Amino acid sequence: MMYALRNPAGVPFYPIVFIALGVLTFAMHIFFVQLMLGTGAITAYGAFSNNPYWQRLASAMLEIAKVSVSVAIVIGVAPLLFVQVVYDPQWYTSNVLSARWVIGFIVIMIMAYWLMYYYYFRNGKFGQGSDKPKARWSIISSLAIFLLAGWIMHSLTSQMLHPELWQQWYMPNGAMDTTGSQLHANNPWRFAFFILIAIPVAGAMMVAYRRFKSVREDADHAYLNWTAELGKKWLKVGSLLVLIPYLGWMVTLPETAENFAGSIWSILPALGFIGLAVWSHLRLNDAKSICNYMVLAMAFIAVLLPSIGREVLRYDILNGFFGYNFFDYKVIIDWYSTLLFFGTFAVVGGAVLGYFLTIAWKVGQSKGVYVPSVAVDRAGTIAIWIISLWMVHFFVLGFWVWMQ
Repeated sequence: MMYALRNPAGVPFYPIVFIALGVLTFAMHIFFVQLMLGTGAITAYGAFSNNPYWQRLASAMLEIAKVSVSVAIVIGVAPLLFVQVVYDPQWYTSNVLSARWVIGFIVIMIMAYWLMYYYYFRNGKFGQGSDKPKARWSIISSLAIFLLAGWIMHSLTSQMLHPELWQQWYMPNGAMDTTGSQLHANNPWRFAFFILIAIPVAGAMMVAYRRFKSVREDADHAYLNWTAELGKKWLKVGSLLVLIPYLGWMVTLPETAENFAGSIWSILPALGFIGLAVWSHLRLNDAKSICNYMVLAMAFIAVLLPSIGREVLRYDILNGFFGYNFFDYKVIIDWYSTLLFFGTFAVVGGAVLGYFLTIAWKVGQSKGVYVPSVAVDRAGTIAIWIISLWMVHFFVLGFWVWMQ
């Protein structure tokens, strides 16, 4: 049945490439989701705290949270597209079964995004001699709605792994249900695991934040050291805490994945977070060490390992139990679209992201108003020209194809 639902046109490149990119981009996406949730939680706590350090930290983390939402949304498109290409029968079936939630997902995300910005615009730089922040309900509501959005994606991903239940969900008690109003499958342990990773990820950001701000002439080292110590605690405790829901997830896997729990792919994520806790304890004792920046990379590696395990689990269920193998998808090579994708990712994305990161770095380490150098200003101009040329190419090519 699942093979009959495949796209007869095939895929434009080798499926393993889409899978590898899907894993990588999912890890990047979920990393920023966790960073948003962790820094957003700090913001919410600081909004109700009387501790001036917590208030200042909340203000700083709000800046990171709102940017992380944008990055998570943009990067999140990529793994979604890769899943649609390789696992189109399973993903589209899952979406049809819960169509109302899929359509509502966009509205839910907009609401959560708007509420976070509403809180930001109502308060600005609170915690620096200002009054108590206003509209504190909005940041709490924003995080709650983001969690709801995460639960929807979690359920859709779970549903695609249960082809044996699709007909039962579509025709409960022999009567067709075309409403799409139900979310049929979930695993609270799995959901909790990916959400609680926000604790060590936010901890890593707090450590890097201290290192980043400490070189400024006007740095408040007492506040920054307090932030770093808090971050270390979140790193070490959080890395071990996530093992509890991870173990719960492994022991509640469905029968279709009974061999996965004891495999190396299930062990590596646990070792990754244990390693992150140990590494943080051993390597984050020097405030000036490069390890205070490396901790973000270490946290990403810890996130990457369960992302790999998640994909292996999906393949193990769909191929190992149901006999669906993405490797035998018909391939019709389309070099233009493939090169366009990688060119867009490397050239357009690289130029623009490189400029943004340079500006963010310079602004964060400058006292007063930052004035970009000629080289930085030229990099921005080049980035704008690259985006403009890409857009012209996109529309000209589209018009030419349409005229054919």
